[in-house]
Amino acid sequence: MGDQGLNQSSKIYMASETNRDFSPNEKFSSPRERGNSEQADTDRKHRKIRVKLPKRGPNELKYGLIIPNIKHQLKLLLVFAQLDPVSETFTKAAEKLGFEVTLCHTDISALEEYQTKSHDLVIVDNRITKAFDNDLLCRSIRNTRGSQHTVMIAVVKKSAFERDDITITSLLESGFNRCLIETTNLLTCVNEMILLKHSDIRIMAQHATCQALYTALDKCKDLVIVTDDTYKFQYMNTACERQLGLRQEDTLGKTLQEQLVYDTVQINTMGSSLLRAREWSGPMTLKRKSTQDPIVTSCKAVPFSCAGRMPTHFILVFDTNSIDPNMLSQSRGSIHSIRRGSTDVRSVGSDYLRRTSLAKLNALPLEAPITKVIGLIDQIRESLGSNPQAIQLIDRVEDILKSSELYVSHVKEDSKVKADEPVVSDLITALLSKTPQPTLSASSRRSSNDSSVFRPSRTGLIKAPAAIRDLLETSLTWEFDIFKLEDLSRRRPLQHLGMNLFNHFDVCGSLNCDEKTLSNWLTVIEANYHIENSYHNSSHAADVMQATAGFLEKERMKSIMEPLDEATSLIAAAAHDLDHPGKSSAFLSNSNNPLAILYNDVTVLESHHSALMFKLTLGDERVNIFKNLDRDTYKLARHNVIDMILATEMTKHFEHLAKFVNVFCPRSSIGSDMDQPDDYNALLSPENTTLVKRMMIKCADVSNPTRPLRICVEWARRIAEEYFQQTDDEKMRGLPVVMPMFDRATCSIPKSQIGFVDYIINDMFEAWNAFIDMPELLTYMRQNYIRWKEFDEQGHTTLSDIQKLQATVLSPSVSSAIKSD
Repeated sequence: MGDQGLNQSSKIYMASETNRDFSPNEKFSSPRERGNSEQADTDRKHRKIRVKLPKRGPNELKYGLIIPNIKHQLKLLLVFAQLDPVSETFTKAAEKLGFEVTLCHTDISALEEYQTKSHDLVIVDNRITKAFDNDLLCRSIRNTRGSQHTVMIAVVKKSAFERDDITITSLLESGFNRCLIETTNLLTCVNEMILLKHSDIRIMAQHATCQALYTALDKCKDLVIVTDDTYKFQYMNTACERQLGLRQEDTLGKTLQEQLVYDTVQINTMGSSLLRAREWSGPMTLKRKSTQDPIVTSCKAVPFSCAGRMPTHFILVFDTNSIDPNMLSQSRGSIHSIRRGSTDVRSVGSDYLRRTSLAKLNALPLEAPITKVIGLIDQIRESLGSNPQAIQLIDRVEDILKSSELYVSHVKEDSKVKADEPVVSDLITALLSKTPQPTLSASSRRSSNDSSVFRPSRTGLIKAPAAIRDLLETSLTWEFDIFKLEDLSRRRPLQHLGMNLFNHFDVCGSLNCDEKTLSNWLTVIEANYHIENSYHNSSHAADVMQATAGFLEKERMKSIMEPLDEATSLIAAAAHDLDHPGKSSAFLSNSNNPLAILYNDVTVLESHHSALMFKLTLGDERVNIFKNLDRDTYKLARHNVIDMILATEMTKHFEHLAKFVNVFCPRSSIGSDMDQPDDYNALLSPENTTLVKRMMIKCADVSNPTRPLRICVEWARRIAEEYFQQTDDEKMRGLPVVMPMFDRATCSIPKSQIGFVDYIINDMFEAWNAFIDMPELLTYMRQNYIRWKEFDEQGHTTLSDIQKLQATVLSPSVSSAIKSD
């Protein structure tokens, strides 16, 4: 066929494609079949399309269309560093096919356009590698929410396919879906884009529909399980995880008999129908993971065939209404069953930890009034004997008293003020407005098997030396050496460690921002720490951030923290001591510092840290990590960050600790049977989740005594030096001495650490360990406590004594030599 024939047929094909989408099963009546040219011309003008769709079997599910029909105008983003014949060809081809085309010449403008319009197709020019960072642009787009439904294409030179496979492999690993060879032939380009539209883009549309179905299943109260034809788990919804104590990642690839069903006879009975492509319904006996107790429920099983006639998958739906509610409540006894609104007190900690640590917690040297009140209520409960109604009321009173905010008012449920007094109602609503609470959505839930979501690499934007990259491989271990990173990074550890942790927890995805903005933010934050401070500098901020990340990695925290919670926790940790002057709030108040005057001597430093962080962040678009959040999400993120930073104020230490103990470590459980679960319906309410986040950052902030000895001693030396400097300044300026014991001439550093552990650290970390089950905290704390006592007995008390110990016994080289021996 000549060029003219090709062009003519392509025009017809493009015109038909512009007007509608054809099903692959459509058949056309041909003019040749009629044998008359005149009749053929007439029929060509008025011919009708006969559509024959495949018949659906009785067990075939239908959602939308079997092949989704793309009716809306597709949006295309072209990213070419310069205009040339190739870019013009792609532009003309897209316009012929009816795409809404956006052309960008820089990576920054391209990312901004994508975050605004969420294009269906992105084509990036990868022929000129020095024009902009294509790899970074792709990863940044993939970190944008909803990008898993976007097709990304890399335009490459022909030599990329002929020379080696490294270029193509690296592009695909960065997040591109496929690579196209550059072309200036319009017809070739049109056909390539038609293929993309009918293959890749349509598949993405189908995938988006599947995601909606998964969201619906996750919200379903019934237990839904999908297996293959050998009964191996492929999927289970949230109700299964919550009610049966299972986790999807633990069951994938395992069979129903291994994980869930008591009697194999029931499996065989069900299978005899399913393998013949017939639905089955009947009773099924399930078992809980924790207790192995039987649960009898009604089950409906449906076979499904992805290909061919034989079933490839089985869909099992268990009716929760047929399960005894008492049996369901007893099944919530494992740590993995924790979800918002469905928890139990057994999951607060292991039996051993509770028995050993809670007795110590309830012997706190300081006791809040609310703790005394709850103690009296416990005594009243014991005196009531067998009066279930009175005991139930007492339990209700105790639950209310354990709320984090006792005097936060709410409109009564039976109040008629809305109907009778709308003006008053509006006023009350405005006065009582609260920060929006997070909701569980499909986009925020973790999915360990969601391979369509692109995960960024841990290397980040910074081209760090190999030594730093190797060290950051251990960034989530409790023995991480922050001082080694401080040396390798030339006293700028926050930038390197921060990007490593942000990438690990996918903060880009949670905040819907790119890595460059996060990197800029960390640079600005670290620049506003005082490098001359011996303790409160960016190394301390990085250390607190690393501790926070270590806590977030624990199963308990993973089960209750949403992605936005994780992101804001890391942000709060990084900025919690921003612009710290190396002096305490009391010093600032005594010296009439402008900050103390600004904040009325109340929470001076913590208020300054949080306020300055938001001032720096919002003041420059290049560092504004919140710029792509909607209003409610931003308000929630801001509230979380401020609340956590303010929680680090030590004057409220015992208040925060008492609230945490009262909610998560009740007195009534001491000495009681740990196998008898108590009812805690609101254990993980938004207010109590706030208590957990406050406790987490408090523990991270003062975690120095729970680190390995060498790290613990170095932090003790640094904080002592900073306190000594403050005492020296107070004496020189004639100000009240806030901490008299930290006198350079008389202070015993070991005794200061021993007292700090006795009155602050021990009780707090006993409670925290009982909650997240991290025994290494207590192990290091007790080992260090013994060594501090030994140092004190040996007379190693001054700064110079400690420095000598560090140079000999505690030096890394000596420690490694001792280990090798």
